[in-house]
Amino acid sequence: MKRSVINERIREAKEFIAEMRFALPPFAYWSPEDWKNSGAEYDEIRDNQLGWDLTDFGSGDYGRIGLFLFTIRNGNLHNAAYAKPYAEKLLIVAPGQITPYHYHQAKMEDIINRGGRGKLNIKLYRSLGPRTLDEKSPVPLSVDGRNYTVPAGTVISLEPGESITLLQGVFHQFWCDDATLLLGEVSMVNDDHTDNFFLEERGRFPGIEEDERPLHLLVGDYGSYRS
Repeated sequence: MKRSVINERIREAKEFIAEMRFALPPFAYWSPEDWKNSGAEYDEIRDNQLGWDLTDFGSGDYGRIGLFLFTIRNGNLHNAAYAKPYAEKLLIVAPGQITPYHYHQAKMEDIINRGGRGKLNIKLYRSLGPRTLDEKSPVPLSVDGRNYTVPAGTVISLEPGESITLLQGVFHQFWCDDATLLLGEVSMVNDDHTDNFFLEERGRFPGIEEDERPLHLLVGDYGSYRS
């Protein structure tokens, strides 16, 4: 993705998040120079990949297959210095934009429709391994405290304010139809390098063509901006 496109998506996201009356932490607005001048006391942000994040999942077509994210808090599965056992994200889904089938082995998560003017649709299957949907077994889930099972391939639609709990090993694909949605994700520790298992071969982080200066850093940029 071009850096100019990423910058524009971040501008749009900031406007939408403000419209939805959600306040981001101060580091969300830091410039690259701010990051260069920040000390080791901010390593939790860098090491646990808090901040701006977006991906086209290697599709080359972000508008069709993609997701915008901001990680607010997170622990670390690989560094005992960070004992926090939970994570929280904001997600922004545009109409017609799909997050492709994937599951997690370590992470259980709640996905919340935080607001917008539409429904979030989530299609569910259990897994028979990283590349295989279980098309026969029912899927266990919890929707706002209601615990039940649904047939494989069921689509759950969440109105604003509703949420779903996704257990480890459950393939999920999600999208919205009518309007841009602000979602929340509350989960166990998130590790996007080792705990995403896609049905099809996918890249989690985008390649970037540096055609202009970053407006704000993505989580993948931090290594280049340590003081």
